[in-house]
Parts: sequence; C-alpha cells; structure tokens
Amino acid sequence: MMKYFCNRMARSLPLAGLMLVFGSVLLAGGLAGCAANGPGVTASPEVYTESDEPESRKRATNRLKLAVLYFQDAKYNFALDEVKQAIQTDPSWYQPYWMRGLIQMQTGEFGPAEASFQKALSINANSADVKHNYGVLLCKMKRPAEARRMFEAALADPAYTQRAKTWQELANCQMVSGQKADAEASFMRSYELDPGNAVTGYNLANLMFERGETVRAQFYARRINNTDRATAESLWLGIKIERSLGVREAQLQLEGQLRKRFGQSREALALERGAFNE
Repeated sequence: MMKYFCNRMARSLPLAGLMLVFGSVLLAGGLAGCAANGPGVTASPEVYTESDEPESRKRATNRLKLAVLYFQDAKYNFALDEVKQAIQTDPSWYQPYWMRGLIQMQTGEFGPAEASFQKALSINANSADVKHNYGVLLCKMKRPAEARRMFEAALADPAYTQRAKTWQELANCQMVSGQKADAEASFMRSYELDPGNAVTGYNLANLMFERGETVRAQFYARRINNTDRATAESLWLGIKIERSLGVREAQLQLEGQLRKRFGQSREALALERGAFNE
C-alpha cells in the first residue's frame, strides 16, 4: 500500500516535491517510508515557465523524475544512470547534482555525495533544501559543527517551507553529538512548527522522562499514544511514564495496546519481563 501511494504521488507531484519526498524524508530516517512534504525548493537562478522552458530542460526533468522513482525502489545504479543522463542533457541545472548527492549519501559514498552537493550549491547557492541535505551528510560524516552551520543557513532563508524538518535533523545531529540540551531545544522548535510529528514528540517525551520531568513527558507521550500514530516505542515509553506517575489505569490501557498491536516487538517482550528500568 505504501509503495502504491508513493508511486501515485510521484506521478502527480512536481519534481521539486518528488525530491523532497524521496530524498530528504527517506534519508532522515523517520517513522514512515514516505511523506508528502510538498514543494519547497528554492528556484534555480534560471526560472522557466512552460512556454519558454528549453527542450533540454524538459528532457533532463523527465530523466530526473525517473531517477527519483528508481531511488524510491532502491535501484540506485539505475537512478544514478538517469541522473548522469540528466546532467549530460542540462549540465547547468543544479537539481541533478542534488539528486546525485542524495543517492550517494544513501549508498554510503559520503565523499562523492559532498562533492555533488557542493556542485549543486555552486550553481544555486540559495537552495535551502540542498543545504538541508548537505547538513544531514555532514552529520553522518561526524562533522557536527559544519552540519549545524549548514542547517542554520537553510533556516535563514525566509522563503524556506521545510523548517520543521530541518530543526528535527539539527536535533538528531545534536543527539548523536551528546548535546541533549541543545537537541531538546531544537526538537521543541520543530514541534512548534509541526506538532503532529510523532518522531519529534517521542524524542521530546523521552528526553524529558530521562531528565525526571515526568509530567511534561506525559503530555507529549499522550499526544502520540492517543492517536493512530502510536508505535511500540511510544507506547512503551508511555507505559513507563504512567507507571512512574502511578496512573495505573492509563498504564494498563497502554499495556493492552502494546500487546495487541505490537505483540512480537522488543518492547512487548520487555513488558512481559517487567523490564521497566532497562
């Protein structure tokens, strides 16, 4: 069902939206395999309408759309071949280099990915979305200070529409670097912009629970677990929070959900062992 949804969306979204959907969202490692974030790419220096778009740009766009679909199906060699042909068709367009960087980052070729993102930015220095993905790459390369500067450069663009996503990725990078206080502040900025994001809500609840702010943690955990966005991880966290606060009825209700919906999960097995403090 997810693949069907993504393929339908891929055929209906403009190219910029496709690259956000199958590029930065997948690489961000969120709870879903696909998310409709919509367009948000800063326009390249050359802006065409349908009437004056060169034939070379149309051909390159078609190649790039195929590359995105191959990327979504994890057919990375095919995707790279389509990107190569898009670049050959229109070498002055930044988006094929951006897409090449996304593919290379996904396959662990971090050095070539960095070169691709740098090339994209040399053509269009104003693309906040390329800066976002470059920030993700720099974090993977264990260069958190540079990653933060790249995320902040994306956020500095007043026209950028994916701010919640970038705050979340900055927070993830800060978590990896052990900067929990900074990460919580960044997650909070992301949550303010997108309170429906279950990943952000879970991270906030978990950080607050670890710090002993159990009542605040309860608020964020309940906002996830009272919806269909609940996961085994969020339910288990909710169980521990309610248990810590002595709210027995809520704890038992969450335990029932965990057993029914995720009975074979690691969290359900921990519940059966009574491993609340592991």
